[in-house]
This record gives sequence, structure tokens and C-alpha cells, in this order.
Amino acid sequence: MVEAIQTRGLSKSYGQTLALDDLDLDVHAGEVFGFLGPNGAGKTTMIRLLLDVLRPSAGSATVLGLDPRADGLELRRRVGYLPGDFIVDGRQTARQFLTYLGNLRGGLAASAFEGPAERLGLNIDLRIGSLSKGNRQKVGLVQAFMHSPELLILDEPTSGLDPFVAREFLTMVDEARTAGQTVFMSSHVLSEVQQAADRAGIIRQGRLIAIDEVDELRARALRHVRVVFDGSITAAEFAAVENVTELSIDGNIMRCRLVGEADGLVKALSHHRVIDLISEEPQLEELFFHYYTGEDDNVA
Repeated sequence: MVEAIQTRGLSKSYGQTLALDDLDLDVHAGEVFGFLGPNGAGKTTMIRLLLDVLRPSAGSATVLGLDPRADGLELRRRVGYLPGDFIVDGRQTARQFLTYLGNLRGGLAASAFEGPAERLGLNIDLRIGSLSKGNRQKVGLVQAFMHSPELLILDEPTSGLDPFVAREFLTMVDEARTAGQTVFMSSHVLSEVQQAADRAGIIRQGRLIAIDEVDELRARALRHVRVVFDGSITAAEFAAVENVTELSIDGNIMRCRLVGEADGLVKALSHHRVIDLISEEPQLEELFFHYYTGEDDNVA
């Protein structure tokens, strides 16, 4: 089966600045792939190379088996794209804008965009220039989804959305996967990728530093743990527990960091009566720190 996205040695330089560095990536057809990184990591550069908005300095990329440059017209018919800086003429209404795009794509019925707009709570009869940032983002999402493309390329898709709309968006992503579509979702928000993606890659300073199933990435990441006991405890009881670091005790409260499996900690806790336990999901920057431990200091 042809990969939805495939890159080999893909690189992009701006003068002396290397924005993307020798990137090899395979995104499988029919999966949701999260592309994680902080602002400036190279996520948007990667996407622009895939869509031939930029030309690579080295390496190659194919999208749906096509060359982004030679097959650009066919590729754009089969891809739904939401840029990270979605900007359109604010003088038209959202309905006028979406109708125009539908005509460019061969003539879509109004229902193709009315349904997604209703789900996201977007009034398409308002002028785009009068819309809030969140509602303009909804316009961008609707135009990406409305023609049921084989591949959705979404750059920071939940930017500006409130939590309720973001949840509906994630439902739409799940439905796209069920329908056999591929979703490539760039984000710096780990939680939304954890909810939606099958696999994820982590990029920093233009380099792909980790790629795996989302659950595996989370299992190897660092978490903050806080445990409240019904009586006092000592640090010695937990000092040698596997994967536990930065242990501190304050009366009946224990705090620590956990990297990897929690089995050892759970077994140690089972000897006590636990009143409360909080395990915070790893933050994106901490996930980066974990993967950069022991690597070149220049990229940490």
C-alpha cells in the first residue's frame, strides 16, 4: 500500500539556518498521525514542503504517492489543508467563501459545508471579518473537511477553539479515520494528540527525535505523581522504587517523578492506605526533555 506521506532526507535551509534536517518519515494510509513540536520546531516548514509551498534544499517527499511539485493539481483535489495562519478576505461571508471553494473543487452542494459548520457552531452567514479568532478557525476547519479528502493536513487545528468545539473537532477526526481518511495533525498540544492520534512523531529544531505509537510515547515519558496517605511515611520505603526520581515527603504527602512503567510504585503503595493519588500527564516540554537526555547539548 502506498504511504499517505513519505519523506527521505527531507531538509530545508534558510541561509545558514537549518529549519528541517534530514527528515525520514512514513505516515500510513488511514491513520491519524500527530506531529508534535514547540513553535519554531519545523512543523509548518514540513507541511509547506509537502504541499509545494516551499521547495526542499535536499531530499524528497511524496504525498498520496504523488510528487508535490509535478502533481500539484491532482494532489490539491485529494487533500484538505488547514494552515496554521488561516487568513482569508474578511469582506465576504463564510457561506460565500465556502461556496467559492466548493466551486473550485468541482461544485459541492451547500450541505457539504453546512453540516460541519453546524457541528462546530459556526454561523456561515456572518462576514468573516466580523468573526472572532475561534470562529475564523472554524471556517478553516470546515473548508478542510467539507470535500471528504483522502488526506487531511492540519496545522495547529485547535488554535483559538474553546474546549467544547475542540472536543467536537476530535470527534470529526475520529470519524475521518473510521471512513478511511488519513489525518496528519501538527500541534504543540500533547493532550489533543494523545486523544486523537494512533502514532506521533516529535520534532525539535528540525530533527525528528522520536516516533512511535502514542501510548508507547506516553509510557516512556515523565509524569509528576502526588500521593496522600492516611498516616505518616518515610522516604526510605520508596527510595529504591524502580522509575521513581526526585522523591520528597511532607508529612503524609509524597511527591515524585515517574519515568516509564508504574508497576514498582503501585506495588510499594499497596502496603499503605492511600487517600488520594494524582498522576499528571506529561507536558510536551518534559517529553522533549526526556527524549533529549544524554543527547547533544546543542539541541537540548
